[in-house]
Amino acid sequence: MTEIELLSWARGPGLQIATIIFVAGVVIRVLEILLLGRKANLAEAKGGEMSSGLKTMITRTVPDRTTFKRSSVTIVSGYAFHIGLFVVCFLSAPHILFLKDIIGFGWPSAPTAVIDAFAVITIIAMLVTLVNRLTNRVMRYLTNFEDLLTWFVTFLPVITGYIAFHRIGMTAPTLLAVHILSVELLLVVFPFTKLMHAFTLFIARWYNGAISGYRGVAS
Repeated sequence: MTEIELLSWARGPGLQIATIIFVAGVVIRVLEILLLGRKANLAEAKGGEMSSGLKTMITRTVPDRTTFKRSSVTIVSGYAFHIGLFVVCFLSAPHILFLKDIIGFGWPSAPTAVIDAFAVITIIAMLVTLVNRLTNRVMRYLTNFEDLLTWFVTFLPVITGYIAFHRIGMTAPTLLAVHILSVELLLVVFPFTKLMHAFTLFIARWYNGAISGYRGVAS
C-alpha cells in the first residue's frame, strides 16, 4: 500500500469504521447508565436533589486547598493537558474545517502560534502526568494496564499531530495518515475504557450530589 492509498483509506473507510464504533459504543454505554435506574428512596427528603447535584458538579471541579496541596502535580498537569486538548482539538483551523465538513458549520480558529504553544503544553503536561504516575509509590500501585492504555491512545494523536504539522521525519501524506489513524485508534478505544468519563463525569457528580442533598448531608 502506497502512502497515498494509506491516507485515502485512513480518511475514508478507516474513519467511517472508527466513527461508527465510537458513536455506537458511547450511546450503548450511556444508555446502560441511564437504564440502570435506582431503587425508590422511601426515606423523607431532607433537602433538594437538583440544587445539590448542580452544586456538586461545580464544587468538585475546583479542588479544595488540602487536596491541591496533597496532589498538586496531578491536578496542575491534569488541568493543563485537558485544557490543552480542548484548544488543540476544537480551535485549530484544520480541525475546524474537518468538523465543518461533518456538522455543516464552523467557528473562528485560534492563531497558529497559540495552537502550537498549547500543543507543546499538552505534550509536556501529559509526560509529567505519566512520570508522576510511574514514580509516585501510591499512584504506581493504583495504576493498571487500562490507565496506561488510555494515556497512550490520548497522547498519540497529540504527538503525531504536532509532528505532522511541522512535517518532521516523513512525507506529508504519511505523517497525516499516521495522525488520522492515531485518532481513529482513540475513537475505537474510547467507549470501552475510562475515557468515557468525558461523557459520564458530570452525570456521576450530579448523581452523588443529588443523593447527598436528598439525605441532607454535604457532598
